[in-house]
Amino acid sequence: MFPVERTANPKQKPADQSKLGFGLYYTDHMFLMNYDRGRGWHSGRIVPYAPLALDPAAMCLHYGQEVFEGLKAYRGADGKIRLFRPDKNMARLNLSNDRLCIPPIDEALAVEAVKELVLADEDWIPAQDGTSLYIRPFIFAVDAHIGVRPADHLLFCVILSPVGAYYPEGLNPVKIYVEQNYVRAVKGGMGYTKTGGNYAASLKAQEEAHGQGYSQVLWLDGVERKYIEEVGTMNVFFVVGGEVVTPALQGSILGGITRASCIELLRSWGLTVTERPILLSELTGAAREGRLDEAFGSGTAAVISPIGELRCGDESVVLNGGEIGPISQRLYDELTGIQWGRRPDPFGWTVEVK
Repeated sequence: MFPVERTANPKQKPADQSKLGFGLYYTDHMFLMNYDRGRGWHSGRIVPYAPLALDPAAMCLHYGQEVFEGLKAYRGADGKIRLFRPDKNMARLNLSNDRLCIPPIDEALAVEAVKELVLADEDWIPAQDGTSLYIRPFIFAVDAHIGVRPADHLLFCVILSPVGAYYPEGLNPVKIYVEQNYVRAVKGGMGYTKTGGNYAASLKAQEEAHGQGYSQVLWLDGVERKYIEEVGTMNVFFVVGGEVVTPALQGSILGGITRASCIELLRSWGLTVTERPILLSELTGAAREGRLDEAFGSGTAAVISPIGELRCGDESVVLNGGEIGPISQRLYDELTGIQWGRRPDPFGWTVEVK
């Protein structure tokens, strides 16, 4: 469907797939598509991966009008290449587009662009267990204009990166720091979108948490600062007295595709899953009473990341003896089994690229 310009200078691929890390390498090609007011989205094409030329006055650099997504391609042992719920990513991209005054994209067309780009660079998809090809679609304003208004000209780009585990701990439980000084998002803001400003707002707290030996920050609500929201790169779940609880989506939390998949899986297993506001004091109280059985984060990058410790002020809560819990393990096994084609996909979540 899209014209392809092949690179004349292919890159050297990483020799050791066990040391891919995350976001360190990029493939030979990228997808580009332009938007011009009055013409709409046009000129989709696959071209060699290269730096983008931007005017110093490009509006994305000054006013942050940009959005992005994250998904993966998986190479199964059967040789097939699969995507996981890409339609949901493109629907969420349009949700972000709407909030940031970016014209909507054709979601089916965007999925097709991803498929064709993945096929163009399919020899970059790693095959070692636990590895995948990370896919980053993003849209940003390119108008050379100093002045706050929605852009008239934008660029839709998709790049690819072979990756391993997002956290160095892998599936080992991570240590999470509960942030009580800074806030990331509030209702009415942009917390439910994937836009760079949300992540920029998290950097200060994340840096301080890292300095104390914690992998990520658990955010509280931005108004009362007493309700659990999400971890910087993941939605979060808690198992309290046999019930799985997760913060409700109320405008300040990203609606994760992996989050939704976890909820569907858990309910299909007959477990009770409740989406509601969760007080931090409720969790610490449950921990003291021995009712907080396990906690875990969910997201495209890490899939499932068990939480072994929560640090809240001077109090440290160790969960499940610092080991992965049974629900976290079962979710990880089932989700990755579906994604890599090792297990049946009764929900029809996977899309075969080849």
